[in-house]
Amino acid sequence: ARQDEAGANGPAEALLALVRQQVRARRDADATAYDVETEVDPPIDGLIAAAADLDRALAALELPMLTLEARLAARLDDDADTLDNTIRQRIEAVCRGLRRRGGATLAAWRAMLQTVGEATPPEFVDWLALERRDGRTVDIGMHRHWLDPTQPFAETVAAPAHGLLVTSATLTDGTGDADIDWAAAEARTGARHLPRAAKRVHVLSPFDYPAQSRVLVVTDVRKSDVAQVAAAYRALFLAAAGGALGLFTAISRLRAVHDRIAGPLEAAGLDLLAQHVSGLDVATLIDIFRGEEDACLLGTDAVRDGVDVPGRSLRLIVFDRVPWPRPDILHRARRAAFGGRAYDDTITRLRLKQAFGRLIRRADDKGVFVLLDGGAPSRLMTGFPDGVVPTRLGIAEAAAAVRDFLGGDGGSGAHDHEDGGDGQDR
Repeated sequence: ARQDEAGANGPAEALLALVRQQVRARRDADATAYDVETEVDPPIDGLIAAAADLDRALAALELPMLTLEARLAARLDDDADTLDNTIRQRIEAVCRGLRRRGGATLAAWRAMLQTVGEATPPEFVDWLALERRDGRTVDIGMHRHWLDPTQPFAETVAAPAHGLLVTSATLTDGTGDADIDWAAAEARTGARHLPRAAKRVHVLSPFDYPAQSRVLVVTDVRKSDVAQVAAAYRALFLAAAGGALGLFTAISRLRAVHDRIAGPLEAAGLDLLAQHVSGLDVATLIDIFRGEEDACLLGTDAVRDGVDVPGRSLRLIVFDRVPWPRPDILHRARRAAFGGRAYDDTITRLRLKQAFGRLIRRADDKGVFVLLDGGAPSRLMTGFPDGVVPTRLGIAEAAAAVRDFLGGDGGSGAHDHEDGGDGQDR
């Protein structure tokens, strides 16, 4: 990662060295511990030539791969009456691998390289980036993503299928306008790219959310003050007597809060687990959390989207702030294409909805969802289930409300597992 273009070994390293140089020329990478990125256009001197060199090198690699794939495929046809099943399966597997790497991966890389210095095709977004960890650059990348990733999904998966069922408790947006909500669902699933309109089905949830849950918005915690945020987490986790999931929009804040509350929670007899701290993978952390009724867990997006902990082990969720989308280059392009602020609102509402859906997983679960962001706009609160009205209050009142609602013991056991969210949309 620290090698310059003069010491680069081969066309790929020469290109990546220039990518690093361009990012550093436009962004002060040394002034931040976080990832940095910049646009491809306009390229610095030498980048276009380096991209052309790498394209030629990849073409020289692509041709023999595809030639070998074609010859192996021909053997499958020519020797069909003599090849035994084992050999046939091995040849078919090799063909698939060569086709995937030579005909798909290399072709995509070459298409990206060939447009350096030219306009990016309108269906894509290109950028250059440095991935950083603890102030060090650990990866250099030239990136291309689909502006609308549902377009290739619709073309390659949905369109050839005889039928397709998409179901989720967080499929539709929560604006309150059914047409807008379903339009958002069709945009997110790629249904709008299909020749025939999708059928819409909404199934009511079996859960009594107004009775089983509470949503609290804390108004007197300054979200930029990590000491205040940590104190709020400590108070809420202790009020619930464990069974708490703390969600964060940044790893740095998660670690800072962990350092401040681990001791007090341990003194109270509550185990504290944390993603990006212990070294354990997310699945293992969730398994431990699920098995310990009074443990607490801190995590980021992967925990928010993937946790399934029915029963008493999860009775409190605390979100450190409104999970607005990160305004990186890819998001800015999609925001401009898909509705501006309304696009941001949709993503954020769905994230809140997804997080809330982790809380009530069984018919008699009880739980409290707390957002430590007094600036949360009311328009985002429509993402919660009908009848669940968020209450704005101070942290002391919030801790008392958690304790009172959970009955002092963090709630009770449960049965009859069902999916979370405010119903199923298909």
